[in-house]
Amino acid sequence: AGTGARGRRFRAARATASAMEALGNLPLPDGAPARTVALGIEGSANKIGVGIIVREPTGDYNILSNPRKTYITPAGQGFLPRETAWHHQVHVVALVRTALQQAGLSPSDVSCICFTKGPGMGAPLRSCAVCARTLSLLWGVPLVAVNHCVAHIEMGRAIGRCGDPVVLYVSGGNTQVIAYSDRRYRIFGESIDKAVGNCLDCFARVLNLSNDPSPGYNIEQMALRGSKYVELPYVVKGMDVSFSGLLTYLETEGVAKLKRGECTAEDLCFSLQETIFAMLVEITERAMAHCGADSVLIVGGVGCNKRLQAMMEAMTTDRGAKLSAMDHRYCIDNGAMIAQAGIFAFDMGLTSPMSDTWCTQRFRTDAVEVIWRRA
Repeated sequence: AGTGARGRRFRAARATASAMEALGNLPLPDGAPARTVALGIEGSANKIGVGIIVREPTGDYNILSNPRKTYITPAGQGFLPRETAWHHQVHVVALVRTALQQAGLSPSDVSCICFTKGPGMGAPLRSCAVCARTLSLLWGVPLVAVNHCVAHIEMGRAIGRCGDPVVLYVSGGNTQVIAYSDRRYRIFGESIDKAVGNCLDCFARVLNLSNDPSPGYNIEQMALRGSKYVELPYVVKGMDVSFSGLLTYLETEGVAKLKRGECTAEDLCFSLQETIFAMLVEITERAMAHCGADSVLIVGGVGCNKRLQAMMEAMTTDRGAKLSAMDHRYCIDNGAMIAQAGIFAFDMGLTSPMSDTWCTQRFRTDAVEVIWRRA
């Protein structure tokens, strides 16, 4: 289903007492508003999105709107901070208007404005923060600064009704295996160099693949036509992974094999996916064993890859566990995920003073105190 006007709403989660228990969230404090409407603005990379989530008096969380725009560069090129920021500045006001219109709301209905504080690209982050500050002053509503990584997790937990999963967070800028403990999302393992999405994007540029709709999606489609597995470096170091050497091998030996006719570009895409996803499944399973977890949640833009989901599901099925995964609407960066994390924080009484609405390119997942979850 697509984002629609009033009456065509996505149900993120039912937040009745039993559902809040299932999510592991604390009950709302005394004095919490009967109804909260959060507008979220996301623009940490090449996507700019504005989403609106409402918590009804009944306890339901509903996504009312979630439009976004993507900055797409020519094939073989990445996106640079300055040009990406220009793109966001051009589209953000129209997206705010569209989000309000699709939700059937006016600015006076908004309880808080949530924005991405970090991590991400500096100039795009600042562009969205300026918009959030301006709307806060114009509309007279408080701000909530949100960690991008935590927002991915909370969106996934709400959509998938996951209480306490091991989280695999895979995107263009992050690769982390995460589990919750003592009011923090603890990082059990991560990439020690490139993020998995960045590795895919770089190899797509080697093959001169289109960036529309995304390099990773186009690699996924080519991999479906691959039939020959080319052995690639498999680098797992304890709970951490490394992708830079694998990419260098593809850029040198892989391209050489391609020129000699020993394999096709489709074979290389197939082999790349099989190798890196096996690495990710391995460290996720190890985290499950350590935590005694019975569920896995995949979040982040790479998380909507069907092959990754299938490999993870095979592992969780063998362990008698559950897999929760999402499609491109919620895996890929979007405004609703910022609103989701922001509304959790706002309802617990957390807001951000104007002096604390600066952005940062480095903002660790485990730096956030998760005040809305049970310890």
